[in-house]
Amino acid sequence: MVKISKEAALEYHESGRPGKIEVKPTKAYRTQTDLSLAYSPGVAYPCLEIQENPDDAYRYTDKGNLVAVISNGTAVLGLGDIGAMSGKPVMEGKGLLFKIYGGIDVFDIEVNEKDPEKFCEAVEKIAPTFGGINLEDIKAPECFYIEERLKRTLDIPVMHDDQHGTAIISAAGLKNALEVIGKDIKKVRLVVNGAGAAAISCTKLYMALGVQKENILMLDSKGVISSDREGLNEQKKFFATDRRDVHTLAEAVNGADVFVGLSKGNVLTKEMVRSMANDPIIFALANPVPEISYEDAMDARPDVLMSTGRTDYPNQINNVIGFPYIFRGALDVHATAINEEMKMAAVHAIADLAKQPVPDVVNDVYKVNNLKFGREYFIPKPVDPRLISEVSAAVAKAAIESGVARKEITNWEEYKNSLSVLLGQETKLTQKLYATASAHPQRVVFAEGIHPTMLKAAVQAKAEGICQPILLGNDEVIAKLAKQLDLSLEGIEIVNLRHPDEQERRERYARILTEKRARDGYTYQEANDKMFERNYFGMMMVETGEADAFITGLYTKYSNTIKVVNEVIGIRKEFTHFAAMHIINSQKGTFYIADTLVNENPDTEALVDIAKLAATSVRFFNEKPVVAMISHSNFGSNTSGGALKVRHAVERLHELYPDIPIDGEMQVTFALDNELRDEQYPFTRLKDKTVNTIVFPNLTSARSSYKMLQMLNSDVEIIGPIQVGLNKPIHFIDFGASVRDVVNITAIAVIDAYVNKIKQAMTK
Repeated sequence: MVKISKEAALEYHESGRPGKIEVKPTKAYRTQTDLSLAYSPGVAYPCLEIQENPDDAYRYTDKGNLVAVISNGTAVLGLGDIGAMSGKPVMEGKGLLFKIYGGIDVFDIEVNEKDPEKFCEAVEKIAPTFGGINLEDIKAPECFYIEERLKRTLDIPVMHDDQHGTAIISAAGLKNALEVIGKDIKKVRLVVNGAGAAAISCTKLYMALGVQKENILMLDSKGVISSDREGLNEQKKFFATDRRDVHTLAEAVNGADVFVGLSKGNVLTKEMVRSMANDPIIFALANPVPEISYEDAMDARPDVLMSTGRTDYPNQINNVIGFPYIFRGALDVHATAINEEMKMAAVHAIADLAKQPVPDVVNDVYKVNNLKFGREYFIPKPVDPRLISEVSAAVAKAAIESGVARKEITNWEEYKNSLSVLLGQETKLTQKLYATASAHPQRVVFAEGIHPTMLKAAVQAKAEGICQPILLGNDEVIAKLAKQLDLSLEGIEIVNLRHPDEQERRERYARILTEKRARDGYTYQEANDKMFERNYFGMMMVETGEADAFITGLYTKYSNTIKVVNEVIGIRKEFTHFAAMHIINSQKGTFYIADTLVNENPDTEALVDIAKLAATSVRFFNEKPVVAMISHSNFGSNTSGGALKVRHAVERLHELYPDIPIDGEMQVTFALDNELRDEQYPFTRLKDKTVNTIVFPNLTSARSSYKMLQMLNSDVEIIGPIQVGLNKPIHFIDFGASVRDVVNITAIAVIDAYVNKIKQAMTK
């Protein structure tokens, strides 16, 4: 685990804008009309609608996506009662987690009141503002009363995450850990060290899963809680044991199947672990120092199944796996509560997710290749992108079925998709691409079959139903790599182009290429030698119709690939150039940028081709192109060099394609700011239009622009490069492309191939 210094932590919170969260407008506010709609007089109308029907607050305000994180600072992390104001950084941090994992807005509210009655009164008075209340860092036993009262008096979800968050995640972990070792939850002996809010809630949820009360021993700072002890509160009294033969932790864990620590560090010794039953389960959840270290537990008992609250060990029990998604599901159905049915639905959804194949993004973050359900992985990782769709949907469905939802959801697949879009895991565009490709899967050749990223992408594309993959590479090496990565190659064709069995095909391809390029000085022997190269061989598969599309680029330089594609595939007859573009999905909309790969310093004629190709491609994605030709100057303010080249290209485009809304030369500012452009340059063909296609004057500017966006804005999704203007669907990918990047390009290549087939059929 990375060591965090005091100086680094203070610098993090102080630097730039102090704190960790902010409020941003979600509606337009630049014009006087905007402000009149946002405030007086326009705001009166939604006010009156809400007065008539209070539930309309969910329609016209942020109530349905707004949670209050409320604390009085009496039990802040491991710091204890440090006061309401001192706990504010923690509450802001909780707000940050709500936003990045659940897309939920948060106001953190620190209430300087320790009296439970007065604290509840304060929360009850401000509750109309919110769609949910997250109670945080309130000490026991007051937290039990506060939560129960607020659940009774408020008509919105209330949850004390210190209790239920840990309970839900650890219950999912316990369910799965017992499944891994084949033990019956009704028969296991459970020891819980700690009797605070989290311990009480966890143990009650374990009982709801099937743990028998008579098999539970709970300890506090005085030892085993027994029924003959005086002064027990109601919560401890419920778990008090009648046994008189156990008093200490060492006596309690002897022969126990499960230890759950919610206490303090280093209280469980190796000797105690050795005394536990076979395949002991240890959840050492004290933070930052667990009840026993992972190393000591494994050294004492190699058969142990271990969880901690730390990120640097397997099976982390982290509340962020639960609370953002529980509230997300509750908010989306306008729930009046978070009840036991919803919590149990979250338990099962989290547990079930750990048994599904792990997405590549999770493996990449944790620097592993094949996480799979078992001793080292029985709880999903916090970065798993599927948590929001699986857990939130399960919670929402439970809310509806248990009768606490004000709003129904009927199309669950659509709802899950919307959750993925919410956090930028997918967009409507990528969903549409996948849906279209899976409706018309094509044969796609993946050039670098022995590259882990390419192999994973091919397997994923096959699983998504997007394509019928063909991997190029040594079949034995690919099989070995697939085994290491725990990937199934069923239904995937492997072509070892260097194998003697492929000699006839290599020779046939060589003859075809020689005939095609005879006037370019090609000889048969030269062409035959080239067929041992994956790019030549793979493109020839597409050229001859033995495959429909080709993807390459993880190993090969672009310049080499461009040379091959020109020789084998060629450029469409209506153009003299081909180009590449990237799609930028952002909060401001979808933008198409060209040329980002092929033409280093295009002249006027090349810019004309690039603009026409970009416009054609935008239509391919069922959008109407509105094209801005970019320069460092605006409309003749500079009459030399690159600006003049762009100006001449625009003149030519206006002449050849008068129906395409295209103009320039202009700076990016004027391309993207409609009001400023229309005010300063009302004569443009882009007046009253929103630009969605941007053509840069050279490769450096285009490539630098999208790369900068990629590095500076994590909310931006970038798809590409997409090759346009070739006779067949050939696509190059970036050297550092992720599995998702490759699958996205695969979907585009499939659609490209399908459209080509339709065009060919229409011309026959």
